[in-house]
Amino acid sequence: MTAGAKELTDRASPSLPMAQPVRELSAFLDAFERLGYDRADLLRAARLEESNLRSPDALVPASATGAVLARAVQVRPLKNLALRLAMETPIGAYPLLDYLVVTCDTAGDALRELARYFRLVGAPVALDVFENEDPARVVFGPLCPDPSFAVEYTIALAVLHLRRETEGGLVFRRLLLERNPDDPLDFEARLGCPLGAPAAWSGLEVEPASLSAPMRRRDAALRGMLEQQANAAVPRGAATAKGAEDVRRAIARRVAGGDTRIESVARELAMSPRTLQRRLAAEGLAYQGMLASARRDAAERLLGDPALSAAEVGYLLGYSEPAAFHRAFKRWHGVTPVEYRRKLRA
Repeated sequence: MTAGAKELTDRASPSLPMAQPVRELSAFLDAFERLGYDRADLLRAARLEESNLRSPDALVPASATGAVLARAVQVRPLKNLALRLAMETPIGAYPLLDYLVVTCDTAGDALRELARYFRLVGAPVALDVFENEDPARVVFGPLCPDPSFAVEYTIALAVLHLRRETEGGLVFRRLLLERNPDDPLDFEARLGCPLGAPAAWSGLEVEPASLSAPMRRRDAALRGMLEQQANAAVPRGAATAKGAEDVRRAIARRVAGGDTRIESVARELAMSPRTLQRRLAAEGLAYQGMLASARRDAAERLLGDPALSAAEVGYLLGYSEPAAFHRAFKRWHGVTPVEYRRKLRA
């Protein structure tokens, strides 16, 4: 291993859990393939086979990403490798996170959604948005001793995708990195953004007024798809009064990534939460029970989508941790979401 490869591996493979979701490794492999690297050779370096990547619920050793990066550097070193990988990573490489972000109404909404769901990708970086400042700041904080490779990759990805999705409406005043990239001038030129490095923190300075820039794919892509799936899960021809059926459909529209609070559903139906609860109680129903039922039906349907991992389905349905979703699903079916998915495939 060359000295450069060793340094890159150290930067890309910090002290993290022994296993990681397969999604990030798959995204890197796809990007390397677009850059002309031999995918099979990179997989061999990680001691993996293509079959290890097929399930969205699969876990791979945390060392696999570092092994792939180190092998790529040995074969053909590239300056600003993290940036080059970001440039070859399309929207959809991280399906749930990407489409939750790009279907937002405004750039500010998109940044908040990115911060809220960023942990879905398992990167060793935390993300915070500070809107009420001038300039507004998007801060990428470390979750490991030296996350510089991951920071360069995720910041570059955010700039490239959000600028494209706002059609240039989101204005970045400056990009800051705690550590100089390999080639600062190339970094600036490829991202079209002034670079400040080394800096006290890593992230983006954003023009506050540009946070209201509209997203070009708002109300489309994943949100539309998931709403259709959720609506399809609503029992048809149920012998319930129109009031309860309206509530059921309102919950189904929202259960996959929307606001399922009773206050929000009541507002949509032009009534107070108390009135909604009274009407349901008159039919022997309770709002929380209907919400749980909608989540159960949506979970069953979404687990049939091979593009989403079980953890992503849980986050989408409003569970803050995978363990909470697993417990709820096991109460419903007596098996975990992953076991349920295996039965579906069988």
